[in-house]
Amino acid sequence: MTEHDPAPEKSDPQPPTPRDRPAWHIHRRLYDWVLHWADTPYGAPALFLLSFAESSFFPIPPDVLLIALVLGGRRRWFKFAAICTAGSVAGGIAGYGIGIGLMDTLGQRIIVLYHAEEYYQTVTRWYETYDYWIVFIAAFTPIPYKVFTIASGAFHMNLVAFCAVSAAGRGARFFMVAVLLYAFGAPMKRFIDRYFDWLALAFGVLLIGGFAVIKLL
Repeated sequence: MTEHDPAPEKSDPQPPTPRDRPAWHIHRRLYDWVLHWADTPYGAPALFLLSFAESSFFPIPPDVLLIALVLGGRRRWFKFAAICTAGSVAGGIAGYGIGIGLMDTLGQRIIVLYHAEEYYQTVTRWYETYDYWIVFIAAFTPIPYKVFTIASGAFHMNLVAFCAVSAAGRGARFFMVAVLLYAFGAPMKRFIDRYFDWLALAFGVLLIGGFAVIKLL
């Protein structure tokens, strides 16, 4: 370089995008893997197994595959919602079993895997206040359901009540999604993708407020 040559400009290092992060890559690959089952003859069995696994250890919610399957066969919305609900409740029972029999080993490993140690302590306080009703809220909302299924077993919650509120909460969530997709199709998919967490959280807040009013009365 001569003295008249301009010094090369130093470009500011660019912060890594989500796609550059290994954890995001893994999550995205899992998401794509789940979604690809909608284009195979095994979509319905995959939906059951995904719903089962998500209730105890798997990170991707079954709504992803449910939405794709209903959009691909809108007249079968009831079937897909029922499969999703049944798989989720069955998986919840498996999570309950982990909590009641394997909490000190497998249960703790799952909680640590999702960095949910503090969250688990919060769940413990919620159980003391709302008992099994909090399972319904977790089943319907984006709150990590697997933590609640494991906690329900660890706290020796009544199994019949656990199954009932799980079926009610998960059924309300999955049938709501399926009915909206059946009625409105792709535009509703975009709406659900964008606002589902906010809608579900708002519903949970209203439900908790209702419990508080009942206790006051």
